[in-house]
Amino acid sequence: MSEEKSMGGKFEADVDLYTDFSSAAEKDSLKETINYHEVYKLLYHVVLEEKHYLIETLAVKVADKLLTSFPKIQKVAVRIRKNNPPLGGVTDCVEAEIVKSRDEL
Repeated sequence: MSEEKSMGGKFEADVDLYTDFSSAAEKDSLKETINYHEVYKLLYHVVLEEKHYLIETLAVKVADKLLTSFPKIQKVAVRIRKNNPPLGGVTDCVEAEIVKSRDEL
């Protein structure tokens, strides 16, 4: 929709990271697991600094970048939500979800 392209929109993202964190839990060590601050920085860059017209494109791009940037991630589930989309009626949100594993890259 041209309105969305010109005005932009706010997105929400839910990201589930699947990994074996047993060593990190046993040792209570950040070095043994995924640094969530680094994950957030990647999400910030992809969501806010790159331009995407479709939430589906954004979900796929986030999933791919997480899997290629963090070798310890075995699988991701990414949900991108756009609240109050301009659809001409009352709609809470629209959402796109992708679940992708490392072997699907």
